[in-house]
Amino acid sequence: MCRQRLARWGYQLIQIVALVALASSAYGADLSETLKELDTRNFRQQIEVAREVAASGHERAPIIVKAIQQGHMYLRASDQRAFIRRDDGPAIDSVSGEEVAEPGQLEPVGINNLVRMKLRDLVARLELQHPNPDKRLAAVENLYGSLSSEEAERVREFAVDETNPQVKAAMRTAVALYKLDAGERAAKIEAIERLSGSLVQKSRNALQAAANDEQADPAVREAAREAFASVQTQLTIYGRLEQLFFGLSLGSVLVLAAIGLAITFGVMGVINMAHGEMIMLGAYTTYVMQLLLPNNIALSLVVAIPAAFLVSGAVGIGIERGVIRFLYGRPLETLLATFGISLILRQVVRTVFGPLNRQVSTPEWMSGEIVFNPAFSVTINRLTIIVFALAVFVGLVLILKRTNLGLWVRAVSQNRSMARAVGVRSEWVDALTFGLGSGVAGLAGVALSQITNVGPNLGQQYIVDSFLVVVFGGAGNLLGTLFAGMSLGILNKLLEPETGAVLAKVLLLVFVILFIQRRPQGLFPQRGRAAES
Repeated sequence: MCRQRLARWGYQLIQIVALVALASSAYGADLSETLKELDTRNFRQQIEVAREVAASGHERAPIIVKAIQQGHMYLRASDQRAFIRRDDGPAIDSVSGEEVAEPGQLEPVGINNLVRMKLRDLVARLELQHPNPDKRLAAVENLYGSLSSEEAERVREFAVDETNPQVKAAMRTAVALYKLDAGERAAKIEAIERLSGSLVQKSRNALQAAANDEQADPAVREAAREAFASVQTQLTIYGRLEQLFFGLSLGSVLVLAAIGLAITFGVMGVINMAHGEMIMLGAYTTYVMQLLLPNNIALSLVVAIPAAFLVSGAVGIGIERGVIRFLYGRPLETLLATFGISLILRQVVRTVFGPLNRQVSTPEWMSGEIVFNPAFSVTINRLTIIVFALAVFVGLVLILKRTNLGLWVRAVSQNRSMARAVGVRSEWVDALTFGLGSGVAGLAGVALSQITNVGPNLGQQYIVDSFLVVVFGGAGNLLGTLFAGMSLGILNKLLEPETGAVLAKVLLLVFVILFIQRRPQGLFPQRGRAAES
């Protein structure tokens, strides 16, 4: 009994599927026959064909009507089958959406400006009903400032039933733009009140034009001036927020570049002029990882983080063991020696990779931006760098506070003789500390590769700023380095619009010099050997 019932249900299901398939086939066949009527010089008939397609409810109706309106519709000479082709791209069957490799001889469907104008409204109406809110939003934005009275009424009706708040606001803005241009006095004032909260460029332009129109009604002109002033205030606020974000981004890079220098300078008292080349090596390591993993950019970036740390750290340990350890207590000689090493490293990189800059690709998940409104957005790659810098800072603090290496580093920095007396091998602590600082500089190179090109002189662009951050924050103090890096980054970006990039850096340098005159040990002075010396 159960088997018979299951068999009957299966038979009914097959019938339903067959009927649906048959109806879909007939549906597509009817649409194909309708599109054949585009082969005419009667432009009004072409408009009627497009309207019939729009009324069919077919899932590809918006695409077909838009292709007609844009002049991308073709008919096959042999059977009048309709195809869509854009420029020299592949031919796509209008009804099925399938790409056809050899469609045969295709003739374009000729249209005129009347067809384009009439179908623009039809295309917008179809896209305003699209199930995807992003598509609806794009359709509304395309209508800004160009609505007819019928289109404005239709958009207003759609806004009543619209569920997406962003799309609803865009629809109301589109209607307000129409009223401001073609409405009566009361309607214009109402439209201005609506546009006073809009940051869309066309809204701002419309308000500015109304505010400067000497022939307009005085009440309308005054309302437009107040609304435009309100919008300008909002733009100023969002502009400052954008500068603050870019300042945090620059500050994050400065923190990554300077934090390793703060460790080596604070613990060892070494002025390392090759620190910028450690940043450069980290950036080139990222470039090499992408050469090794060209088909997986995201994975190559993840692999580059530990690889850059190890490469730059190993080179740093080699420099300390090979040169620096013989020059402790002679800061001028360490400065000259590390400057010579920086020249050697840059020349080696030029020999291996060439003198030209190399571009490192950004993973897809780091591309794009987060748009909060038309006046304010943040790029994902810079936001990622800010998070990355904070993560590195926290990790470094944990290493120095919770590990044996951190205990040894703090012991040596505060009292080297006592640390050696209790069994700490200060020479190995110096080497590991130098390697740790150089490895963190390599991580800065990974971050920089995502916002600028990689070249032999990459590190030199940040070495002076790194020393400023270290001196301003207090040599050897990580919290001071974080605060100083972020502060100088933000101040630099706030000054640039007013003074220019070069003068902004000069003013920051003067500020740091004056500050050091008052507090020679920086914001957060280091205690122990570094402070005493």
